[in-house]
Amino acid sequence: MSLVLTNARFHLLETLRVPIAVLGSTFFPTASMLFFVVPFTGDDPAGATFATASMVTFAVMTSNLFGYGVGVAADRSEPWDPYTRTLPAGPGPRFGGRVIAGLAMTLLSLVPVILIAAFLTAAHTTVVGLLLGIGAAFVAAIPFTFMGLAIGYALPTKAALAVAQIIFFPLAFLGGLLSAPRQAPSFVEAVAPYLPTRGAVELMWAAVGDFPLRPLSVVMLGVWTVAAGLLAAWAYRRDEGRRFR
Repeated sequence: MSLVLTNARFHLLETLRVPIAVLGSTFFPTASMLFFVVPFTGDDPAGATFATASMVTFAVMTSNLFGYGVGVAADRSEPWDPYTRTLPAGPGPRFGGRVIAGLAMTLLSLVPVILIAAFLTAAHTTVVGLLLGIGAAFVAAIPFTFMGLAIGYALPTKAALAVAQIIFFPLAFLGGLLSAPRQAPSFVEAVAPYLPTRGAVELMWAAVGDFPLRPLSVVMLGVWTVAAGLLAAWAYRRDEGRRFR
């Protein structure tokens, strides 16, 4: 466990030394809160609560897709990464440390969204709802963590950034993150339950408000999590094999 925490500390310090990396993970959800949620649904308690939950899911998605996708790809281009793979500790502490650091950055990216909701909107929930929402955010982070790792280990930095950008907006839009519950266009409502973003945001909506979870969305979130995990493991083994031929 100490090796995992050491790796987590290393990744956190490395990220915090580049403040723009921290700002980048918070910019889109924070800007969306200020420009769309506050002026349009800020006075509606239910609307602001669900919109905040959507922006939290947005932040989780952004932080993990780009943080792992671009971050891992950038690390692979540095001499330090091949060296760490020769150490006797094995890949476990590196993976564990990276995941812990990523979760910490995810929590950090949620802070401005929650503060804006608390002070500039009528959003509200109970203490239990808040705790359930934090738990839902961690669950929602898992498939996007695996997606980011798959991108990062499979592609070089420039390609990883492009792929993360290409899949980011379609998943957000078609998953219903940019619409209120049951108010998305009909084609979005038809496609959304099959995407991980919908299952993630429905977990958030159910945690903080009165929203019934749909079994299909939850099942598909699990399917995407398993599939992305397998893809990340394949990408890591493929990259490991290339380096040690």
